[in-house]
Amino acid sequence: MPKARKGKRVEARRKREFTYRGLTLAQLQAMTLEEFAKIAPSRARRSIRRGFNNETSDFFERLRSTPPEATVRTHCRDALVLPSHVGRKVAVHNGKEFKEVEVRPEMIGHYYGEFALTRRFEKHSGPGVGATRSSKFMPLK
Repeated sequence: MPKARKGKRVEARRKREFTYRGLTLAQLQAMTLEEFAKIAPSRARRSIRRGFNNETSDFFERLRSTPPEATVRTHCRDALVLPSHVGRKVAVHNGKEFKEVEVRPEMIGHYYGEFALTRRFEKHSGPGVGATRSSKFMPLK
């Protein structure tokens, strides 16, 4: 039910529909790989034009053949996120472990490696065990 505010009707906010360069997700998924390459960013377009390597092709085939609710693990960080991958779960290796990523429409045209960071932020606190006697003193400023 819309709320009234100072005599004006406020419409209920509706969720914006996803579009990628003016095309809806359904239109993107109906495209062939060559048609998608025409609207993809230049780096992705080049990857598609040159063809995928064996590792990436095998990963795409496994993604296509497994059921949608299953998670597919991969070391292939340079694989392109395609419109047909939306809604799938992919575990991408970051060098130490597999980070599970659910593919959303906003990820189309990016690479899987962008979503599994290889470096983590290390926050250092004050001096700890093993510090010298003089460095343990931290003046308050």
